[in-house]
Parts: sequence; structure tokens; C-alpha cells
Amino acid sequence: MMEPLAFRMRPRTLDEVVGQQHLIGPGKIIWRMVEARMLSSMILYGPPGTGKTSIASAIAGSTKYAFRTLNAATDSKKDLQVVAEEAKMSGTVILLLDEIHRLDKAKQDFLLPHLESGRIVLIGATTENPYIAINPAIRSRAQIFEVKPLTAAEVGLAIDRALKDPQRGLGKLPLVLDDDARTQLITATNGDLRSALNGLELAARSTAPASDGQIHLTLSVIEESVQKRSLVADKDGDGHYDVISAFQKSIRGSDTDAALHYLAQLITAGDLVSIARRLVVIAYEDIGLANPPAVERAVTA
Repeated sequence: MMEPLAFRMRPRTLDEVVGQQHLIGPGKIIWRMVEARMLSSMILYGPPGTGKTSIASAIAGSTKYAFRTLNAATDSKKDLQVVAEEAKMSGTVILLLDEIHRLDKAKQDFLLPHLESGRIVLIGATTENPYIAINPAIRSRAQIFEVKPLTAAEVGLAIDRALKDPQRGLGKLPLVLDDDARTQLITATNGDLRSALNGLELAARSTAPASDGQIHLTLSVIEESVQKRSLVADKDGDGHYDVISAFQKSIRGSDTDAALHYLAQLITAGDLVSIARRLVVIAYEDIGLANPPAVERAVTA
């Protein structure tokens, strides 16, 4: 089975990580941890496809420690015990625990003493707000770092690397990526690098070579492979409430264009119930109470 392009292009050292320079750039906190080989357990939170797993993989590659990946929702306490036994033998294991906000009490209680001793260096990854979604006992034993959305330039850099790399990327294929197709690939995935790379591979593997022997990735090919722009529509997640809040604040600030932009996101996501509820709130908080004296004069007139 062929591994996805995003998996194959996973960084091996911090130098290969795209973006997140506020954490892994020279002189920054994670860079200093790796240089000093003084790793601390940490929780990385931010949107999907922005580099949480990449940072964990790069830390392991830079320090040469054993690296294991588990999921807090699907993997069992027994899987954690296997990692703990390995840590006893090898000295230190870096454990990437995805969806750490789903960690139940039994798994948490098992992990805590190993985090205290330093045998397991936990790197938790989550798209949720860790200050709300993660148990305080875990938070108190880990540094919390925000992973920020990637810029268009950073996504473009990763795409170019994947196109040129002959070993892990698509460098062995005779690919020609048109400029407008490259722009669409960057913008349509909305900063989700995993989605961009896997969309690129789908386009490359599913397109037959032309008469000149080249695989031409045109705008229409990329549009079919990516389908449409990703929207922040994670129900009950931070992104959902961020868009709702931005919608209300845009109306409060009389910014018509911004209000229509966020309303369009909510409509495209099909979140009509939230729109209706928030409009009722806006009618009371931002319009009905905006000028009470004027309202009172209108009522008594």
C-alpha cells in the first residue's frame, strides 16, 4: 500500500518544518529545547493540517529518540503500556498522542507518573482549545503552544518541495503544474497542508501523460482533485464559534462586507440554526439596545 504524499513528506528535522517559526525558528522555544536536548511534554493546538504532527516527528528526528504515535480516542491503555515498557528499556520515548482532548481518566492516570519521571515525552495534538477541553492534571505537566494557520507562501513552499523530491515526493514523475493550478491548490485548501499535498498527489496519479510525455496539471484538474475551498465548520468546536462571533461583531461594527463574508461561510456550511439563533441575539444586543433613548422616544411618541 502506498503511503499518502503528506505522510511521506513528513519532516525529519526541524529545518524541514514549514511554518510555525514562532516555535521552531532559530532561538525559539522548541528549537532551544531540541538544541539543549531538554525536552518537555507539550500540547500543540491549532487547525488541522498546520504541522502539529510534523513538529512532533521533527523533534524525534532531530533528537534521535524513539517516536511512537497513538490516538487518545481509539488506542487503549494497553497500547500506552507498550510505550511505557519501551521507554524503560530505551530511556526516553517521544509519544505523539493525537486527539488528546479525548483522553479518558484511566489512560490519564496511567500516563501521569511516566510524564513526571520524564521517561515519556508527551506531545499532545488537538484542534480544540486545551484550556477548556484538556484535563488540568495533563495541562499542568505540559507546555501549551498554539500552532498557527499556514500562509499561502508556506503552503506553496511545501508543494514545490513535494514536486522536486525524487525519493519521498513526486520528483520522479514528469509533472507540469500550471501557475493558476498551483494558486488554486494553495487557496482552495485554506491553509491545510495535508489536504493540499494529498490533492496534488491525487491529481498527479489520476492524470494520464500527454503526447509529449508530460503530466499536465491544469486548473480544471486541480479543481476536480480538491473539489472546493475548505471551510471552518467544526460543529461545537472553536472554529464554529469564532465564525459566529465574527459575524455578530461585524454587524456590531457596521462592517457590511465582513458580515456578509461570515454569513456566507455559515450558509455554505449549512448552519442555518446557528444563523437564526444569532440573529435573534443580534436583534436584541446590538440593534435593540444600541440606542435606548432613541428607542424609548419612538415607543412613547
